[in-house]
Amino acid sequence: MTERLPERYALAFRLYPYQRSPDQDAATPIRHRVIVVGGGPVGLAMALDLGRRGVPVLLLDDHEGAGLGSRALCFAKRTLEICDRLGAAGPMLEKGVQWNVGKVFHDDRLLYEFNLLPEGGHAFPAFVNLQQPWFEKFLHDAILAAQAEGAPIELRGRNRVDAVSLADDHVTLDILTPDGPYQLQADWLIVCDGARSPLRGMLGLSFDGRVFEDNFLIADVKMKADFPTERWFWFEPHFKSGDSALLHKQPDDIWRIDFQLGWNIDRAKELEPARIRARVDAMLGPDVEYELDWCSIYTFQCRRMERFRHGRVLFAGDSAHQVSPFGARGANSGIQDVDNLAWKLALVLDGTAPETLLDSYDAERVFGADENILNSTRATDFITPKTPVSKLFRNAVLTLAEHLPFARTVVNSGRLSVPCTYDGSALNGPDLPAMPARTRPGSPCPDAPVADGWLLNRLGRGFTLMTIDADAPDSLDAHGLTVARLALTATPELTARYLGEARSAVYLIRPDQHVAARWDRFDESAVTAALARAIGKG
Repeated sequence: MTERLPERYALAFRLYPYQRSPDQDAATPIRHRVIVVGGGPVGLAMALDLGRRGVPVLLLDDHEGAGLGSRALCFAKRTLEICDRLGAAGPMLEKGVQWNVGKVFHDDRLLYEFNLLPEGGHAFPAFVNLQQPWFEKFLHDAILAAQAEGAPIELRGRNRVDAVSLADDHVTLDILTPDGPYQLQADWLIVCDGARSPLRGMLGLSFDGRVFEDNFLIADVKMKADFPTERWFWFEPHFKSGDSALLHKQPDDIWRIDFQLGWNIDRAKELEPARIRARVDAMLGPDVEYELDWCSIYTFQCRRMERFRHGRVLFAGDSAHQVSPFGARGANSGIQDVDNLAWKLALVLDGTAPETLLDSYDAERVFGADENILNSTRATDFITPKTPVSKLFRNAVLTLAEHLPFARTVVNSGRLSVPCTYDGSALNGPDLPAMPARTRPGSPCPDAPVADGWLLNRLGRGFTLMTIDADAPDSLDAHGLTVARLALTATPELTARYLGEARSAVYLIRPDQHVAARWDRFDESAVTAALARAIGKG
């Protein structure tokens, strides 16, 4: 990615200024339980989730806070639900622009619109548009609140990792600071240092996939406008500013505009303010007043590591997998990595689960990454057809979509992020086909209103036995865990989402709010066996 206006590493928020640590004066390297490298959205969320689970965690970042520029922008409903569990979602909702509706245009014609959350009974909208610096700041605010409550989280800015070496039971890091170098050791290292991942390079690990021959210009503009808070996407727009274009509203009167530029471009020339303004003027009209806030050029890329676990080193977020921006699957999938890994590592560290449980992080999140890459690749191929025949097909589909609903399922301006269902996971237990497919084992729990609030808020941070019109004990002790019961009475929403044709239901729900197993009645031996399987002992 090439950026201009302003410099790439200028700070929007100085969140963790450099301070000398006693570790730097130690005669031998101090050993930490978990070290997270990278202070972006994924690294901050990882440190927060682990710390709230009581795991001592140290986060190292080579800067001191959130950089300027909107970068990641669209945060999905599932990300907000995870951030709510972490104590950060409230400010995100308050600051962000909430939206559910998108519109698709071809030339100057509106083809159709879609609603990403057509059913009611959810605490959060389909998406919130919020600039990445704000997202990081609100995670940092939640870390400060967790620290005040005793969570063992430490952040160190301007601590750059320059070398890493692996042993069977630990990792050694060479760190460079303004006061010079020092060394640290970690029982476990979690790498969240972005798509260019220096640590991945230090370990000589591959990052394979596909680079698409096209470039897109991001132009964040500050202006007063009466466009609705919707996602607008144009194929072959009539204003001729690019082969496709996207318009999105952000907080503080900032609007995100993406223009498709093609492959053989002069990046420096395209980033000249006068040239950017010519494109924006053609789109908005010459009389609209605006300021350029931040601009960038990026190339579509879909890549991932072969494995996300390498002994005591685990990769998460863009360091492990990278997808094209259309579809908002980058940061959102990274937060799902956090949701999947933190509870597993916590159980391994306290001796409840075997170390092999972490292999399920690799299996499940590689599965999720492949799903995201498939969707992003299909979107990219549809948005940027590479042959005259494929373009003819694409435009024929667009023509049909204006009048025929079936064709709209083929149009792809970016299949927007949804949480992954871990079909086929080794952690999944028994299923009951009479219940809805959307809550089969491996699925994320859909929210629903319950008597005293929202379902997901009632699930807690551990395993939960959720019953709907079914008898069960108030808690169950097995395999070193206490599984609390959440007893519910059927409502229309719970029936549609969890009961289906069944008259009662018992769900074993994982700490990341994915379904582990389900039955129509309680059976202690079955639940105990499913719990063992869900923590890698089955």
